[in-house]
Amino acid sequence: MKMFMASLATETNSFSPIPTGWSGFKENLHTKRASYGETGPYATAVTVWRRRAEALGWEVVEGLATYAQPAGPTVRAVYEALRDDILDDLRAAMPVDVVLLSMHGAMIAEGYDDCEGDLLSRAREIVGPAATVGLEIDPHCHLTEEMLAAATAIICYKEYPHVDIGERAEELFTICADAAEGRTRPVMRDYDCRMMAMYHTPFEPVRGYVDRMSAMEGKDGILSVSLAHGFPWGDSPRAGTRTLVITDGDAELAESRARDLGRELWDMRHQLRSFPGIEEGLGRAIASNAFPVVLADFADNAGGGAPSDSTFVLRAALDRGLKDIAFATFWDPVLVSMCIDAGVGAVMPVRVGGKIGPMSGDPVDLTVTVRGIKHDAKQHFGPALTGLGDTVWIEADGVHIVLSTRRTQTFHPEVFTELGLDPAQMKYVVVKSSQHFYAAFEPIASEIIHLATPGAIPPDYTIIPYTKPDDNYWPKTENPFAGDRP
Repeated sequence: MKMFMASLATETNSFSPIPTGWSGFKENLHTKRASYGETGPYATAVTVWRRRAEALGWEVVEGLATYAQPAGPTVRAVYEALRDDILDDLRAAMPVDVVLLSMHGAMIAEGYDDCEGDLLSRAREIVGPAATVGLEIDPHCHLTEEMLAAATAIICYKEYPHVDIGERAEELFTICADAAEGRTRPVMRDYDCRMMAMYHTPFEPVRGYVDRMSAMEGKDGILSVSLAHGFPWGDSPRAGTRTLVITDGDAELAESRARDLGRELWDMRHQLRSFPGIEEGLGRAIASNAFPVVLADFADNAGGGAPSDSTFVLRAALDRGLKDIAFATFWDPVLVSMCIDAGVGAVMPVRVGGKIGPMSGDPVDLTVTVRGIKHDAKQHFGPALTGLGDTVWIEADGVHIVLSTRRTQTFHPEVFTELGLDPAQMKYVVVKSSQHFYAAFEPIASEIIHLATPGAIPPDYTIIPYTKPDDNYWPKTENPFAGDRP
């Protein structure tokens, strides 16, 4: 057997003011040797696949692996160059039996609503109908008809936060290896749940739902079950939640199980978590008798395409006179450079945040002390290390702020501790993240509060200014199934 593998990924926020270009891809991961020791979520899958394939004595050809921090649509010429690089290597590797791709699932470029479907379709044209083509994607994806038509099998991560990327890569390899060697015949069917929501898997009712999905696999001909959460801030015609079932040759079973799972999810929609606004959330934190309380600045998550420099929560905390409060991570390369030049201990007037546009809020002027500097800082996301660039810790009268030169969400307390600040000693910790912080911060938190903040990815799915999906989804429409089914 001969296998070709590659990775091309970014999550596109159609409403972000930040374009996705060459710098976004080259500052994170851009190599054709990602499986030989590179770290990060989009090196994980190819590393697993090389190990599994070589253990079977397969020949492995590795193409480009690259990833850009989520932002606005990818520049057309950049996407086409990256895509064609992968396809040229695939052509050169022919004939191949198996193609495995790691992508995000919600990548949009100028002129392309569906980059995953485009790449998969072109790859299928090259390898022909007999080859096995597998795709591993983030659940915050747009599961399109083109993707389903071109792939043999598609697997979404099951967990949010995404702590199971390696496990899902293992699962996809097993399914595709079995198919390539003639042991199974995967058939996929999906179901449109007509919902826009966040599905945080550590909490009920989603925790039990995901466990029931997993329990179906390996029984009665069901090979895999995925929940495609959807990415609400991508202006895609297929935006929204879908269930996906893969069976061994039984299309009717795949369709019925996907429909049943979709209807089960619909029935629990009013049990899904809702988030307090800034003032209510801060009030809850202040009333707590145990610390630290960790608060998530949901809408300023760089991992969803936000600038990561919004000041709405910072301003509210200052207005309340809060102290022993720590914020991370503000993206501000210019201010980081100034603080590094001034050095630890320097006292200086600074302007924090509010630099990218209206969704960042107004800048905040403070007189601060530079408390810590860390060059080439790193933080863990699960087992993978991700870069923050250079980071700086500044303090203004008990208000502690971490700044970075690289735009990224906060995954781990290391963003603080690497600078010498112990978040466990704070009363309040505010992280610019929607959910991926949860696994690492939960052990130190007395309570975790997700805030419904304003910004680039506000968790109000009724106000997203779509131009391509219609309004026939919950909660924008109370019953989008009216007239379709009981």
